[in-house]
Amino acid sequence: MSGFSLSSEPFTLERDCPAVMVPQGESVTLPAGQIGYITQALGGSFTVYVEGNLFRIAGDDADALGKEPPPPIELPADASDADVEQLVWQQLRTVFDPEIPINVVELGLVYDVSLEADGESRRKVYVKLTLTAPGCGMGDILVDDVRTKLELIPTVVEADVDLVFDPPWSHAMMSDAAKLETGML
Repeated sequence: MSGFSLSSEPFTLERDCPAVMVPQGESVTLPAGQIGYITQALGGSFTVYVEGNLFRIAGDDADALGKEPPPPIELPADASDADVEQLVWQQLRTVFDPEIPINVVELGLVYDVSLEADGESRRKVYVKLTLTAPGCGMGDILVDDVRTKLELIPTVVEADVDLVFDPPWSHAMMSDAAKLETGML
């Protein structure tokens, strides 16, 4: 199990629950009655430890763990592009690597964010995202997590997330807070 465990709260699944193996990225279904431990509950999703393996469970399935799903995102009717961009960055800070309790923004994995409005208060968001290692099995999961969380923002009709590896990620891209959290400062 990762050295970054935040807790180890026991649980028993209340229903069959979709999950993703960490770090392989393989989708599985954990059966009702399965016993395990919640090791990380950040950004509305959960990392759980079951029979020697880590799994990620989406916030929409929080009820299976006996938890509350995340609240819906609200945006004022007269919100500007700047307001939406602020919400985009806020949502990006809720995307976590399942093994590290640090969000993708603080890890330095978000290279670029841009918005495009169509004049009818519908927006597209473009994000350039990288991974700590090119072979990381969680790449597709993180991309889907970013896309899903950004498309929860009112007026955002599409989030286009490009996974890029140029420039390659390095520890120098982490925020000071992330370096402190991982003992690299």
